[in-house]
Amino acid sequence: MIKGLKDVNIVTEDGVIKGNIELKEGIISNITSQSIKGLTFDQEVYVLPGFIDTHVHGANGSDTMDKTIKDLDNISKTLAREGTTAFLATTITEDKTSIIKALENVHQYMKGNYQEGAKLLGVHLEGPFINKGACGAQPRQYIIDADIELFEEFQKASGHSIKIVTIAPEIKGGLALIEYCHKHQIVTSIGHTLADYDTAVEAIHKGVTSITHCFNAMTGFHHRHVGVVGASFLHDEVDAELIADGIHVSKEAIQLLYKNKGIDKISLVTDAMRAKGLPDGLYELGKQQVFVKNKKALLKDGTLAGSVLPMVEAVKNIKKYLNIEIKDISKLVSVNPAKKLGIYNKKGSISIGKDADLVLLDKDYNIIMTICEGRIIYQRS
Repeated sequence: MIKGLKDVNIVTEDGVIKGNIELKEGIISNITSQSIKGLTFDQEVYVLPGFIDTHVHGANGSDTMDKTIKDLDNISKTLAREGTTAFLATTITEDKTSIIKALENVHQYMKGNYQEGAKLLGVHLEGPFINKGACGAQPRQYIIDADIELFEEFQKASGHSIKIVTIAPEIKGGLALIEYCHKHQIVTSIGHTLADYDTAVEAIHKGVTSITHCFNAMTGFHHRHVGVVGASFLHDEVDAELIADGIHVSKEAIQLLYKNKGIDKISLVTDAMRAKGLPDGLYELGKQQVFVKNKKALLKDGTLAGSVLPMVEAVKNIKKYLNIEIKDISKLVSVNPAKKLGIYNKKGSISIGKDADLVLLDKDYNIIMTICEGRIIYQRS
């Protein structure tokens, strides 16, 4: 573990300060202008809280649904290269047995002593409780009604590590499952849905606090029927996931979301699949062929199949699209996800007593180093 970082630009929620960060046993122990022992740099360095990706399926040839420790470890190490220090392994709609095996594998991984990459915090269960009419790249044949007993099986298999569930509230059992999850302090997120505005609002009143990849695979905004997107604009209770790759959502839509939700209610996610970090070519998602070319991942019929977006590229894109300060970008990629998951007391900002999850950027927002709980998990050569 490292002892500190010297003479760096520290990105806090209030702004950027010049100083030193002292670390002890993986925790931020001091932020000071006084001399400390630690790493020094020969360039201007900006230190941000580590990025938290709450929706990522895979990377570098691996996927959560591959169901092996080796694949989760590969994803974890790959995410470290893009500044991500914590993530949720995200499932996709498959048959019950496949989902349970993937969840059991996550549980085994989290129990093990895997310390080389980004920290796996738990699971984002995306499917199978969604609408067949808005399935996107989710395999339609495995989509089912919401089922509390089945969800309890999933949660048991995961070692109670499911943190977010994407649900279409209009499907049979959808609202009941939302109420159940809310009661058990599990985040529910509206997604892959044909819900109208009224149903979305009812779901929010029953406990929904998130919108899965806002704008994508949901009822859009029309001046007489404002849909799920309109509900997300009008209700401050919900946080909107955003895939800022310039492909899933246009620059103008991102600007519109920002104007309506504000800086505190948007979380950047990658929704990345196994092709992230690999060359263009033919890949697989949920037992379906995915064609990747020019940063687009598409099914044979042209449906977007997740992304190949590195989180640091999302950060650069948001800077370009919104022209906001680095402290505000940090909210979108660290603060807000941490608050959404209920871990802001330990992660999400650079504060004394919190985990030393840090990402070091140069002036052009390129990754210099990623630190997770005081350990260097990636360093640019």
